[in-house]
Order: sequence, then C-alpha cells, then structure tokens
Amino acid sequence: MSYSAGKNIALKVPDHEFHETVKFYREILGFEDAFDYTDTATSVAVKFGSNILWIDRVTTLSQSEIWLEIKTDNIEAARAELQSKGVQTRESLEPLPANIEGFWVAGPGNIIHLLHQE
Repeated sequence: MSYSAGKNIALKVPDHEFHETVKFYREILGFEDAFDYTDTATSVAVKFGSNILWIDRVTTLSQSEIWLEIKTDNIEAARAELQSKGVQTRESLEPLPANIEGFWVAGPGNIIHLLHQE
C-alpha cells in the first residue's frame, strides 16, 4: 500500500469572504478557471499550477480551512492502518460523490484530508 498527493486542494471559505476570495484568485492573481461552468454560487475551481484549487463557500464556517487530497492504491488497507494508529475517519464532514471510494480524516492541526482509491 502507498500514499501520494492528489491534485485537488479545497479552500473552504466562510460566506462573508467567498466573493473576495474568488476575486483574489481570479482577478488579482489572474488564475484561470479549471473548468467551464457558470454556477459560481457555491464553488469555484481555478488552476493552481499542476493542481486544482477549489474555493468552496461554507455558510457554517467563521474562518477559512484548507482541505487536501491523498490517493492510495488500497483504500481498505489504508483505513485499517490509519485506524490502528489512532486516526479517526470523519465521514460526516461532507458526503463523497458515489464514484469516489474513500473517506475523510483529520491530521494534526485538524487539517482535513480526503483519502481515496486511485
């Protein structure tokens, strides 16, 4: 079993900072949209080098959070290994799309990580 960094970084932003954050990355820094879409009410994705930076509006936050993606070649072995080391899964944080086999964990400092099968 192995782990590797994923291409997605999520910036969870409180409602009151969402538009200014999007403006910062799109207009001030000039980062390009990662996808063609028109709905920017809750989420925007911009190219961040070889990664995708998702800017997600979250009405229940008071400050921004960074969420990271980690890939593994064996999701069940990863779950067992992490649990054996005292790492709790955090499935209730946010539902995953049906096509993603994975789960959420919090690392030190409560940085949230999506662990999923490559």
